[in-house]
Amino acid sequence: MNNMTERTTEQNSALLAIDELIKFAFAKQMIKIADLDYSRNLLLSKFQFDEPYNPNVAILSMVNEGQAAAEPQIMIDTLIDYAHSIGQLQENTDTYRDLMDAEIMGLLMARPSEVTADFYDTLDREGIEAATDQFYQLSINSNYIRMDRISKNVYWKQPTGYGDLEMTINLSKPEKSSAEIAQAKLMPPPSYPKCLLCRENVGYAGRINHPARQNLRVIPLQLSGESWFLQYSPYVYYNEHCIVFHHDHVPMQLTSQTFRRLLDFVDEFPHYFLGSNADLPIVGGSILTHDHFQGGRHTFPIEKAAVEQVYQHPAREGLTLELVNWPMSVVRLRAYNDSQLLEAANDIYEQWKVYSDEQVDILASSEGPDGVPVRHNTVTPIVRRQGEQYEMDLVLRNNRTSEQYPDGIFHPHPEMHHIKRENIGLIEVMGLAILPGRLKEELDLIASILTGDAALLEAVRAQPDHQLALHGPWIEVMVDQYGTELEHDQATLAVQDEVGRKFAHILEHAGVYKKDAAGREGFARFMTHLGYRLK
Repeated sequence: MNNMTERTTEQNSALLAIDELIKFAFAKQMIKIADLDYSRNLLLSKFQFDEPYNPNVAILSMVNEGQAAAEPQIMIDTLIDYAHSIGQLQENTDTYRDLMDAEIMGLLMARPSEVTADFYDTLDREGIEAATDQFYQLSINSNYIRMDRISKNVYWKQPTGYGDLEMTINLSKPEKSSAEIAQAKLMPPPSYPKCLLCRENVGYAGRINHPARQNLRVIPLQLSGESWFLQYSPYVYYNEHCIVFHHDHVPMQLTSQTFRRLLDFVDEFPHYFLGSNADLPIVGGSILTHDHFQGGRHTFPIEKAAVEQVYQHPAREGLTLELVNWPMSVVRLRAYNDSQLLEAANDIYEQWKVYSDEQVDILASSEGPDGVPVRHNTVTPIVRRQGEQYEMDLVLRNNRTSEQYPDGIFHPHPEMHHIKRENIGLIEVMGLAILPGRLKEELDLIASILTGDAALLEAVRAQPDHQLALHGPWIEVMVDQYGTELEHDQATLAVQDEVGRKFAHILEHAGVYKKDAAGREGFARFMTHLGYRLK
């Protein structure tokens, strides 16, 4: 194709999109001057073009002409639409479009070794905050973090007796069609990469049951003498939401080494917190097959919670233990000496693993099917720095089930499942709700009932399979409380307030020591068992 006048409108649009993507990548410092021709040629080849939109204009002049786009999605979508028109896209669905999206942006990224070198060069010259700022921005500019989707998430703050909780309805994860789900089920279990956290994901093209990762880059770290990696979450539930994962595909395990790694991380990244999901099912919250942590640059509600009681240990001078006003059971340790904090945290964890208190329904273990005891007690640890002081929260967890609560005794109870049934993991433990995307439409419809949609209310009452049927009893309570004559904004706020209250109750369900007299007495017994005394 050598004549511009012979091109179709679609071809011209695609070629212009390629040039605009090159301009964007150059402006965002994803590529350098020496990469301009190379990067454009990769994109031309991908979309079967022999020449750029205007081969007579020098590429450096082209990228310096006018202002680059603020984000790449319009150009990417244009190219994916063109790919579909020429048969390069198997199906025009979100899943297949996302596979190609990552492939396109992967062609505009430096090799992993160059990204790593840039990170550590920036760290040496400007410090760790500048290095993480640069790496985080790269993850956004490369479209690995889809800010266009994340911006659609619903967010509000919920006042409670524990402080303001943060509420989000997550809309950033694209939903698969029923046909894609059925097709994925027919595929053999993945053996490469073994999971979404494995280092082999870097540069991986993906498939229908595994996302593409050509635009993923990771930074190698050393924690407690072992090889780990840092990357950012593609869904960033909060600012600079990072994942720190083991070099090898090894299962989650909480030991004293876990606490050492957390402390090592905040030594190197003092502006970030780092925490771990618990290592047992039900209270685990996320992938238990690959050892990893989650961290980032965000002040969570748990960190701002008021202190209820202060304890000290006669053999641990310089260390303070606090119980905080929180719906879950939190032991907070503070010390300037990280080794002292590590020793205290490990002692509490090891004693908690074997601690039972039948008065408050806490059993450390039970007999398994083969007669071998099954452990139920564990913790969710979170570490942060407050200046020179180390701060570690140990959130006490128990994953026991019962006939009454088959999903978990210390888990969202059945009356809460219409809002959330999933495990309460690290992020929600800290006070940030991640609610399922289905709730966006469902809550909007419930708000419509409160503004007078009588037909919808009758349909919910009459149809057991109605979209809102799972919320039926809750809707009746709200109709009794608020009536059906609210203004739209009032109804939306009322529904959000009720959801926020339920989330606070969900966290209370997950707390091993309840916020009643019996729970407080039980918590005090555990403190006495540990050898701590009220200050």
